[in-house]
Amino acid sequence: MAEVLVVVEASGGTVKKVSLEMLTMARALGTPSAVVFGDAAGLADKLGEFGAEKVYVASGDDVESYLVAPKATVLAQLVKDVQPAAVLLGSTQEGKEIAGRLAVKLDNGVLTDVSALEPDGTATQVIFAGSAIVKSKILGGIPIVTVRPNSLTPVAAPVTPAVSNLDVAVGDADRLAKVVERVAEAKGARPELTEASIVVSGGRGVGSAENFKLVEELADLLGAAVGASRAATDSGFYPHAFQVGQTGKTVSPQLYVALGISGAIQHRAGMQTSKTIVAVNKDAEAPIFELADFGVVGDLFQVVPQAAEEIRKRK
Repeated sequence: MAEVLVVVEASGGTVKKVSLEMLTMARALGTPSAVVFGDAAGLADKLGEFGAEKVYVASGDDVESYLVAPKATVLAQLVKDVQPAAVLLGSTQEGKEIAGRLAVKLDNGVLTDVSALEPDGTATQVIFAGSAIVKSKILGGIPIVTVRPNSLTPVAAPVTPAVSNLDVAVGDADRLAKVVERVAEAKGARPELTEASIVVSGGRGVGSAENFKLVEELADLLGAAVGASRAATDSGFYPHAFQVGQTGKTVSPQLYVALGISGAIQHRAGMQTSKTIVAVNKDAEAPIFELADFGVVGDLFQVVPQAAEEIRKRK
């Protein structure tokens, strides 16, 4: 079977969940091979656990000290050498940019925000701010696909991967944007928003930044990440980095809890592929209830403390 190249997303020496999802997805298309940019120390075993039979490593100053242009160049050369069945990348800011640059270099089609991929390359996408689901297929070249996080559950398929170091040969045009400083973002105990299996989000109905402690409390009891609607972040209730929606982050957890969120199309575009949606809103006509699997019409300041108390009893 032909190789399927999976561009690995990693942070702090840990493989991100979306990479394990892509390795699982790749097994339906061919033989998974992982591509790591930068330090691969400690990653190969984890990648092999989820089916990566080969791990290609591209490291060195030309890759690590510049933005995405060198990565796209190295990946384009690898595609020409390997002739893979497909290339999978995460639907992150960097993943989408690499995919776009790669498509230009190869004169190839590209599909973004894919939630499922069939063996023949047919992809499932949610488009137009979540108002439609379409089946798409690249007609020119191999499938270059960015995969929406939390689209499927990673399934282990242990193998012992062969590790190969790639020759990094980039031109001056790839060195036009240099990284001059890196600052590690302080991480809390909560899971990463785009990778969390449970997300609890608050909206305008939460009322204030102080009241967002109620959202955080429920999230911590559930082991969830905290999100917020655009209305909440624009009102200063919560940082914009946690915004869920068309102009924020896209999430697709197993459980999404919406507290005081009306459910405008902008917000729905970022969370409507969640497996189970629970909504609490005092407005029975709120659009969020059209999407919710379970809805509670009531005051969140009464409903959430009761729910929190029941969760504590069961712990």
